[in-house]
Amino acid sequence: MKRLATIVLVALFVPSICLGAAIFEKVGTVGGQFLKLAVGARAAGMGGAYVSVADDATAVFWNPAGIARITGNVLSINHMMMPADITFDQAAYVFSIGFLPGALAVHARALTMDDMPRTTVFHPYGDGTYFDAGDMAFGLSYGRSLTDKFSVGATVNIVRSGLDEYTSQSNTIDFGTIYDTGFKSIRIGMAISNAGSEMKFVEKGVKMPILFRVGMSMSLYQAGPHSVLSAAEFSHPPDNAERMNWGAEYAFQDFFFARTGYNFNYDSDGFAFGAGFKFPVSMNSVARLDYAYTDWQTLGGLHRLSMELSF
Repeated sequence: MKRLATIVLVALFVPSICLGAAIFEKVGTVGGQFLKLAVGARAAGMGGAYVSVADDATAVFWNPAGIARITGNVLSINHMMMPADITFDQAAYVFSIGFLPGALAVHARALTMDDMPRTTVFHPYGDGTYFDAGDMAFGLSYGRSLTDKFSVGATVNIVRSGLDEYTSQSNTIDFGTIYDTGFKSIRIGMAISNAGSEMKFVEKGVKMPILFRVGMSMSLYQAGPHSVLSAAEFSHPPDNAERMNWGAEYAFQDFFFARTGYNFNYDSDGFAFGAGFKFPVSMNSVARLDYAYTDWQTLGGLHRLSMELSF
């Protein structure tokens, strides 16, 4: 127990000290907000409490150490429908190379919206021309298990934002660890995301949303075809108060999954739920389809769809 307590204290406090300069940023002073949008219907259905679970291809977002525990090749596609006809899409491909221990992943995500009419003082309803806006990020991740209980991972990202003819770019890195304690199936995860250079539009620069997460998960119930997984995590964004996420997943014969969770102390995100199916599509490949809904309170709700193919 002393050993477990020490690990938890280190995971909680050491990264906080390293990020001391970032946690005092004020609301509205940090760019790249799309980088904080949760990826994947399974994780969202569990209320975003996923940093210590991270056992699928969406680990490239939540905790890159998670891809170290993936065997074979995995293709993941994720789609989210947001208010005001805004969409958020992400795709990842996890693979391994024979001579390199661990796993690699390439991935991309994009926040897009329809073209908007350009308005002026003399043409308040539009001058007949249109402009677009959007954000993109491309990344390369590497994860490796150093022991049968401890995994590490890192990601290098290229982040781009555009508004009409103006564009800006930043380079960021993510880092994460996962540790199986060996005590009552408890697993601890920690990740630092979006640490990198400022993004500059015209003359004004903004920092990236450096985010620290630490969480814990464990199996609450396992009997025959039934199992229940529960997870919780704390996160510290640079432009808001500390947040907490909780989630649970019920599985029946590793075929049907039902999930629920809650996002605490968020501006909009609240209750979440979801479901999914996992099934073979050939002798050597397995597919998983997932759906999640997150209550955005006065803004409505978010719908997420995910598909993953393992082969």
